[in-house]
Amino acid sequence: MQILTWPKTPLGPLWAELDGHSHLTALHWGQASDGAEVVTAHPLYKALAEYFTHPTQHPPFSHKDFAPKGTAFQQKVWHALLDIAPGTTRTYGDLAAALKSSPRAIGGAVGSNPIPILIPCHRVMGQGGKLTGFSAPGGLKTKTWLLQHEGVSLL
Repeated sequence: MQILTWPKTPLGPLWAELDGHSHLTALHWGQASDGAEVVTAHPLYKALAEYFTHPTQHPPFSHKDFAPKGTAFQQKVWHALLDIAPGTTRTYGDLAAALKSSPRAIGGAVGSNPIPILIPCHRVMGQGGKLTGFSAPGGLKTKTWLLQHEGVSLL
């Protein structure tokens, strides 16, 4: 397995798994395990580092860079998350209406996103802009930090 690793970010260390085609399959919180080949020449290595400095000054991440493992429905939801621009949010209801599904089903897919930050599940809010859960260490505190870092004004 190849990995990308960011030992120092404002949210602590992060690491990502690459498949055999250099597509990201997962992003993890914490330190990478020993023995994995660390790759720093991958375009997403620099892109994520730049996100922490200038969250709205680079192009959004593309679905072509990722190969997350999930059902066809999850893939559809994760693809839709990539259309939510930095500094903006959508609700589970918005996504449900666009994808002809239910907010609960959308929530399940968003919550199982294996590539947080890069596939921006943190930009999805509850009804009325309510902050809802986040799988990262720190939960809502981390989600709030990401949204404010992107310039989202939270009530």
